[in-house]
Amino acid sequence: MRIDYPRRGRAGVRRYLPSWRQWLALLATGFGLLVAAFAVLYVKVDVPQPNDQALQQSSVVYFADGRTVLGRFGQTNRQSVPLSQVPVSLQHAVLAAEDRQFYEHGGFSPTGIVRAAWNDLRGGSLEGGSTITQQLVKNYYLTQQRTLSRKAQEFIVSIKIEQQLSKDQILQDYLNTIYFGRGAYGVEAAARAYFRTDVQDLSPAQGAVLASILRSPGAYSPEHHLDALKARWAFVLDGEVTEGWMTPAQRAAAVFPPIAARAVAGPSGPNGYLVAYVQSELAANGISEDDLASGGLRVYTSIDAKAQAAAVAAVAKERPTTNAKGVRVGLASVDPRTGGIVAMYGGPDYGHPQYINDATQSIAQAGSTFKAFTLAAALQAGITLDTRWDGASGRVFTDAHGSTTKPIANEDHKSYGHITLLQAIEDSVNTVFVDVENQPQVGAQAVVQAARDAGIPDSVQIDPTLSATLGVASPTALDMASAYATFASGGLRYPPTVVTKVVGTNGGTLYQLTPRPTRAFDQDLVAQVDFALQKVVTDGTGTRARAVGRPVAGKTGTTDSNLSAWFVGYTPQMSTAVVLFRTGPDGRTRESLTGAGGGGRVNGGSFPAAIWTAYTSAALKGTPVLKFPTAPEPPALTASPTPTPTASPTPTASASPTPSASTSGPSPSPSTSPSPGGGTPSPSAPPGGAGAGALVPGILTAGDRRP
Repeated sequence: MRIDYPRRGRAGVRRYLPSWRQWLALLATGFGLLVAAFAVLYVKVDVPQPNDQALQQSSVVYFADGRTVLGRFGQTNRQSVPLSQVPVSLQHAVLAAEDRQFYEHGGFSPTGIVRAAWNDLRGGSLEGGSTITQQLVKNYYLTQQRTLSRKAQEFIVSIKIEQQLSKDQILQDYLNTIYFGRGAYGVEAAARAYFRTDVQDLSPAQGAVLASILRSPGAYSPEHHLDALKARWAFVLDGEVTEGWMTPAQRAAAVFPPIAARAVAGPSGPNGYLVAYVQSELAANGISEDDLASGGLRVYTSIDAKAQAAAVAAVAKERPTTNAKGVRVGLASVDPRTGGIVAMYGGPDYGHPQYINDATQSIAQAGSTFKAFTLAAALQAGITLDTRWDGASGRVFTDAHGSTTKPIANEDHKSYGHITLLQAIEDSVNTVFVDVENQPQVGAQAVVQAARDAGIPDSVQIDPTLSATLGVASPTALDMASAYATFASGGLRYPPTVVTKVVGTNGGTLYQLTPRPTRAFDQDLVAQVDFALQKVVTDGTGTRARAVGRPVAGKTGTTDSNLSAWFVGYTPQMSTAVVLFRTGPDGRTRESLTGAGGGGRVNGGSFPAAIWTAYTSAALKGTPVLKFPTAPEPPALTASPTPTPTASPTPTASASPTPSASTSGPSPSPSTSPSPGGGTPSPSAPPGGAGAGALVPGILTAGDRRP
């Protein structure tokens, strides 16, 4: 029925206004339209898939304890955890701060919306009126756009989510998704960022801090707005009391907790080299950089936090500081029972000034540390520690091919007379070890093979010449630590590794290390090597290591022209190599260490042994003192047979001059013959023969750097 205006029987303005019946009809019509529109939207709007950002999780690298974080991969700092690992006190704090009726409403709170609107109209602080469910929908399923259509979609999806998921699941997803500031997404990352601990270990006071930050991470950052954060923290605790989640006595006893300083983003410092090395090993096992950046993997390593701290401290304390420009230090430490890398020092600060890892990539001529492999080869050939040898300096040798060497010098040109092989290893007598290598039953190839059997990788060039025993080859610190670990393990060789396990986001194991050793040397033979290298420490060139106060076996190494200095030593629990070398202004060319530390020549028994000793003492502090397997001492050191001489005692005119071999100290200036390309040179040889080999000052080039 049509109503005419103005209405009859009405006076004034009332003649032009609808009646109450008309108002009621209009409201009913409008409400019906709204209900119809809502019904259409409810049917049309589906719960979308979680957005990419919500699914991304950084991958976390842990020390050997499985709890302490070593580093992270990926830009999104998030590690999802089940609700069962989130303390109930933290859950209550979040509800008190964000949504106290969470377990009562169906996805949205009419009273919350009205309260927020009223507060906004009064000019109070802005409030969104969003429930935890709505916040989850916005962050997990939708976007941060502030549009009417997005808000309507959020409303519909929130209701549907409440019908599909339990309240606990919604709260779990929310706690793993929401941003807490400091680049941390989710409660686990937030616990790490603000308190350096796992979420499950947070106290009620700490949990209330995280809940307080949620409202606005920028406005409540402890770095810039600590007073505002403390006020918000008090509000959250008061809310817990109001809701019955905390007693008044507990509230009165609560103290605002200390907050950790904000960590520098990205790998840095000495540990940065560890994180980079972990990534390279994961890549070799099929886990890509993309997997690490967003896959939320948990990577467990063999790196011991205590040992790693000891390595950094030892280098800082014992390295040369006077005249030390360009001096670099590499340290690698391996568990001989598994092959696991327990500590590594690749440099003082990853990325500054260089990314090269001085423990795993920088190479240096090994010097006399290679004599341990010659000793093993000799013992395999039946030569015993009590055999006597000519220890005169300046001897010239003729190899199996008829080629002769330049005079071989001992350190400081010292002659020892006829000494046992045991004394020769104690004092690192060059001429004796060249003579041993030159015996028909040994030979250069056997020395090379012993080094390979111990664990020196094929990527390290070892020429089968008489200079092999003097350490012309240029391994890394990790190569040497791993090779000596074979002696420490009783002759079992384990490949060096750092990753022990990788776990996916669903808890499934993606990679599990299963150590598979190979028998490299007989146990009785290794016991003889252990015995001899212990004498190096107790009576020879490595006496500084006696300060460790437990059985130690090791060997010093110093090269011709003092281009590098080493100490490689082991206990039954740990094998560690320390190397020092100096580079020129270009960061590649090798320069002499002489003068570093304010003295003369830098020997393996000086700074390298001091670093090794300080590290090993601290790393093994509090661990059991273990002994090496007992080896029978040579029974008749004074009545041992002397091998058939194979060398001229003095230089002869017929000897073709070749460069001198490496020494444990300086020798006559070598005549060098660098190999093409500037890499580690091959020893020169006279025409018509294989040559005895010689040490040539090394040049470190990009081609020399192995991962």
